[in-house]
Amino acid sequence: MTARSSRRVLLSLALAGAASAALAASLPEPDAVFETFRDAEIELGQLLFYDPILSGSGAVACATCHHPRFGTSDGLSLGLGDGAKGLGPDRVTDPGNMPEERVPRNATALFNLGAAEFTRMFHDGRLEADPSRPSGLRTPLEDDMVMGFDSALAAQAMFPVLSPDEMAGHYQENDVSTAVRQGLLTSDGGAWDRLAARIEAIPEYRARFDAVIGREAPVTFADIANAIAAFIAFEWRADDSPFDRYLRDGTPMSPDATAGMELFYGKAGCGSCHSGQFQTDHDFHAIAMPQIGPGKKERFESSFKDVGRMRVTGLAEDAYRFRTPSLRNVTKTAPYGHAGAYATLEGAVRHHLDPEASLRAYDATQAVLPDLGGHDDLVALHDTAETDAIAAANELAPVSLDDSEVAQILAFLEALTDPKGLEGRLGVPKTVPSGKPVDQ
Repeated sequence: MTARSSRRVLLSLALAGAASAALAASLPEPDAVFETFRDAEIELGQLLFYDPILSGSGAVACATCHHPRFGTSDGLSLGLGDGAKGLGPDRVTDPGNMPEERVPRNATALFNLGAAEFTRMFHDGRLEADPSRPSGLRTPLEDDMVMGFDSALAAQAMFPVLSPDEMAGHYQENDVSTAVRQGLLTSDGGAWDRLAARIEAIPEYRARFDAVIGREAPVTFADIANAIAAFIAFEWRADDSPFDRYLRDGTPMSPDATAGMELFYGKAGCGSCHSGQFQTDHDFHAIAMPQIGPGKKERFESSFKDVGRMRVTGLAEDAYRFRTPSLRNVTKTAPYGHAGAYATLEGAVRHHLDPEASLRAYDATQAVLPDLGGHDDLVALHDTAETDAIAAANELAPVSLDDSEVAQILAFLEALTDPKGLEGRLGVPKTVPSGKPVDQ
């Protein structure tokens, strides 16, 4: 008997009277493979992650939209980057430097991105590992522009710093945003070079990079991104939840969580997409999520659509498909959906029961959107043709669950919480080498 089959037998026995052997066979294996990193690189990455110096204006850090106070997200349906101040739902616009747009998609959580299985990044998977390419990555940029990144997790750091609405800033607002407007991204003197030069000019950062890349090597943006990735992978590893302990040795969960697990992997059908140890198949699905905000588009486009994966592949069958999110610590990562349409986890769960009906009945007042005067965030919802197209792409058949069953599924989702992973291992630094303020 193999170790896997032995574990299944033990789980079947542990479930006796509460769940079937068929359920035990559908459960994921525990203990994912995680990459390890040197302490010096992790600690360097922590400082860089919380340091606003990596934004064009020097006012927005990675942590601004991915803060542990909000489950490594920002507590907003759609965030505000450059041109705003404050943290989470308290973030407000700066009247002297108003954002041009909201960030078009909900800030994703960062849990377990250091696990080997996470090779696709962002809601549409526009960045993914691809061993067939010289860079090892498939991205919207050319291969020769993305050399030097250790992983897809590291490479994802290159996108926010080049986005005017996130970290670069308004066109011609600063040297980085000006370089972006001119199309100078990865070339000599481009946006990445300018950010790397800022870091290298700070003695403490240069000394810390000496311990990671050597004294003679110049600091590149790839080096910065690799350090940030090392920190994220170490800091937010969340694989010791009640569900993990149940998988490893049969430690019982609460009765409601156990019942919710049976529904999740059985009648409700959640496990068909939210599969694997971290409840994601890493694939893309259309489930008629309401579209709010500007949508992901080129700056010259006026459409408020967001066609999701189709924007990456160009395939009509990928219209309105988005990546299945992991559900680890999901009770702490509201709002939910690619545009953050649902303010509560219960609302998101109930949407899955009948996506088309939920889309058509959507109440936009639940969206968590800081005021951005002059912007209509509901254009797509008011477009009947667009709503019909989103509904037509839906892949989920209706499922009938009563209120008590929904509550049990929510209890199971709570059992996916790892408190230590949620808090992080190093925490928020009090200061950073640039001397700029750190969001606490």
